[in-house]
Amino acid sequence: MPNHTLPSPVWLFDLDNTLHDASHAIFPAISANMNTYIARVLGDGSTPATQAQVDAARLGYWRRYGATLLGMIRHHGVSAADFLHVTHDLGALDKLMRAEKGLGTLLRRLPGRKILLTNAPTRYSTDVMRHLGLSRHFAHHVAIEHMHVHRRLRPKPSSLMLRRLLRKHGVAARRCILVEDTLANLKSASRLGLRTVWVTQYLRMSDPIGKAPLPRTLKRPRYVDVKVKSVRQLPARLHRLR
Repeated sequence: MPNHTLPSPVWLFDLDNTLHDASHAIFPAISANMNTYIARVLGDGSTPATQAQVDAARLGYWRRYGATLLGMIRHHGVSAADFLHVTHDLGALDKLMRAEKGLGTLLRRLPGRKILLTNAPTRYSTDVMRHLGLSRHFAHHVAIEHMHVHRRLRPKPSSLMLRRLLRKHGVAARRCILVEDTLANLKSASRLGLRTVWVTQYLRMSDPIGKAPLPRTLKRPRYVDVKVKSVRQLPARLHRLR
């Protein structure tokens, strides 16, 4: 008899605000570092740029390129490595971390290979995963430094980067499930044929400068296959991702 068993999925998990509550303390700390960095770059060499100028740059580059960093590279010639190092220099992470219990058990219950796919830098994301105790559950760890396509940095939501990732790991888009808090990243993945899960419980603001609150009701967009409050709800929703 023919075997109609579906192949196991390949899970692409985001990190911040997906596997832990980055909005609690980590994102505010990164945001403060980023403001200081951008104010220095946009300043005249002796006087930093104003907060209004910094906010305009952060928001404008985020909207245009999907990541403030890309605008800083393109328009101000900053070093990606330097920007990431300075903005993610957070000191003792254990004082900033907040996460649910039972994530290791959850990941063991989910069938298939897991890949960490984060726009955060390697050192920071490795430290966070160590604090969470989840590293052993992931076959691969793809951080922003690994997201170059044709020698240009292409972080999420880049479809070029996602296509390259799928080719590298020899997996069809329809077998992959992206688990994310960021809608732009889910939309890009859905267009390529990936299935998508939107995690909402840690979301606080809808812009990177913390001035646009989320709507009271977070409606599931068409390109999101499953909306969950917590990743711990994934086993119960697995049938909707087949």
